[in-house]
Amino acid sequence: MTISPLDRAADSFAAELARHRTERGLSKKQLATLMGFDPSYVSHVEGRRHRPTEDFARRAEAVLDASGAIWQRFREYDHLRHTRAERDPREPDSIGRWIPPGTGLIVENEVSILTYSEDGYRCLIRRELYNAGTEPVTRYLVRVAVDRYPNDPGRSNRHHRERPLTFAELGLRAHREESGEREAMHWRAKYDRDAFKEIWLLFENGERRFPLYPGHRATIEYTYTVGRDKWGPWFQRAVRVPTRHLAVRLDLPAELDPQVWGVETSLSAEEGPLRRAVVRRAEGDRAIFEWATDDPPLNARYRLQWRFRAQPDAEPEGERMRPSERMRRLGILQRGTDLLRQPARPFDLPREGRAAQEVIDRLIDALARLDELHPFAKGVGIAAPQLDIGRAAAVIRPPDRTAEPLVLLNPRVVDSAPDTDEQYEGCLSFFDHRGLVPRPLRMDVEHAQLDGSRVITSFEFGMARLVAHEIDHLEGRLYVDRMAPGVPLVPIEEYRDSGHPWRY
Repeated sequence: MTISPLDRAADSFAAELARHRTERGLSKKQLATLMGFDPSYVSHVEGRRHRPTEDFARRAEAVLDASGAIWQRFREYDHLRHTRAERDPREPDSIGRWIPPGTGLIVENEVSILTYSEDGYRCLIRRELYNAGTEPVTRYLVRVAVDRYPNDPGRSNRHHRERPLTFAELGLRAHREESGEREAMHWRAKYDRDAFKEIWLLFENGERRFPLYPGHRATIEYTYTVGRDKWGPWFQRAVRVPTRHLAVRLDLPAELDPQVWGVETSLSAEEGPLRRAVVRRAEGDRAIFEWATDDPPLNARYRLQWRFRAQPDAEPEGERMRPSERMRRLGILQRGTDLLRQPARPFDLPREGRAAQEVIDRLIDALARLDELHPFAKGVGIAAPQLDIGRAAAVIRPPDRTAEPLVLLNPRVVDSAPDTDEQYEGCLSFFDHRGLVPRPLRMDVEHAQLDGSRVITSFEFGMARLVAHEIDHLEGRLYVDRMAPGVPLVPIEEYRDSGHPWRY
């Protein structure tokens, strides 16, 4: 049976709605109440028996605070429904239909250019911004990540630990353009790790401030350089705010005979080849590779990779590997390793506060790398034993990516609800499978602070499941120990095809 593009778009909307509802821990009835709809209508939309309306999509977007994802799925559906393919979605008169309700900043156009020379790599990012919100925008967050050996994370970690990326060598420069005027932007570091930086570009300089006011447009441009000893053969763009057009250009020496390909991932799809081909052309002694896409989904990641065939000592990219092998190469211990079955040693706080902070930093670094590899829409956690550190520490990133990571030191479950449910879980330590695991719907956990004080935090639904999973790691248990006898593990391929979102 052939499924029409319109049916696929309606299915995508329903799946996006269900995903955000379950992540928020809401039943269909609860969501319907918050939206002002009859519960049966929400059920019919998720079950594909009713097609979504604009009013329904707007209310769902606002109630679930989906960062524009639900609205974008509706827009794709509505575009097909009205057969407006001939209309350029980037025309200014269509801007009102494209902007998700409640959106603040959007990127109308992004162009990223990476140039390779004897001095290393120079990256230029140019973004055309529009403030669709109600408040002035005074700063913009950018990220710089390097990975010298992308197929060998352990080696990369050691390499960057010995040769950390510094702000001084980046030589970051930023400018803002508006109405033909160009002026420098100051910047401020937010996050500083050996191979990963987060930087606030400020809409101000030493002379004045120039916020981006609601309804106004401006273009920002920033550049930085990275030496060849720290940049591996890859370049990735991640969609973190609503974006209308994204273009990438690689400028490489033709004499090195570069070969370029790419992959993409999203919240609803595992890694696969780019849907549009990378185009190559010659420009003097340079080989130019260009790729672009319109209306990329939020949280999508597009990764271009290359090798220089004229360099016999260049490291070729490996073939696509199993998910568990990717985790292993990120330095995450895999099932069967003795340390995963040993209880972690608690910290003596505050005496070991510095050691605890170092472990936390390593766990947060690992989460940052994991987020670049996989979307983890339901949240993700990592425990110290999974990084070959036998101490009682874990870090969890909630499903809401705007929330700060949860740090657990010396955690202990002090109470849990008698009510449980079964949901499919995955584990970084055997990522090739998923398993149906019963967990309590609520847990009270006592955990330590760096100063030695202890607090009790209550977790419910999805967060309770994430926390319970990581505490099990610290106690030397894996989720398979919690599964009912005779229930088999599901291979990732089968799980991916059938789809098993958490239902709360």
